[in-house]
Amino acid sequence: MTAPALTVLAVDVGGTHVKARLSTRSDRRAFDSGSGLSAAAMVARLRDLTADWRYDVAAIGFPGPVLHGRPVAEPHNLGSGWVGFDYAAALGCPVRIINDAAMQALGSYQGGRMLFLGLGTGLGSAMIVDGVLEPMELGHLPFRKTTYEGYLGARALKKRGKKAWRRDVVDVVARLGAALEPDYIVLGGGNARRLRDLPPHCRLGDNDNAFAGGFRLWAEPPSQRRPDTGPPVQP
Repeated sequence: MTAPALTVLAVDVGGTHVKARLSTRSDRRAFDSGSGLSAAAMVARLRDLTADWRYDVAAIGFPGPVLHGRPVAEPHNLGSGWVGFDYAAALGCPVRIINDAAMQALGSYQGGRMLFLGLGTGLGSAMIVDGVLEPMELGHLPFRKTTYEGYLGARALKKRGKKAWRRDVVDVVARLGAALEPDYIVLGGGNARRLRDLPPHCRLGDNDNAFAGGFRLWAEPPSQRRPDTGPPVQP
């Protein structure tokens, strides 16, 4: 007998909003995040927001590095208490955690070698090569006078303006594309829609792909997953 499909709660934790959706529903719910949001506060607000939802498991996209399914550093754009927090106990169900850019990359993947760049509050990044996901932290690498995120993040967009920001996006995409040699690049995140023209070999992502990625995290049993990245992805 085939086991019934799990109902998955997918949670996309961002620097400005926390968004949630069930695998059995098409609607999504959200609340504001920000620099004062701790892990405990996020879960408390999430439980209130989804009090009428029933789910078996959860997938959380976390805006920072994740190793073996656990955050290993506090997020740059949120509050504290994320490292070491017991998410499964707080939500009352099994939880799988992955970097937020990696979760959106999972939902965006269509085969081959894909580089994902998330243009949001910061700069998220991940790469999938022949179905194997590799989360990355390219945003904090040194670039010019600061970092890649320092030129492509939301603060840079506000400070330097759209024209300079768009020019820097094209420059960084070309540099990373030349270094990593992807077949195609997906530009996701909330600010990707601010681009007037997409750089070569790029396509526009969709923030809702983060939910699809969260559902994919639970598409295969744990024995078939890499513990820190999720299952091999089928395009």
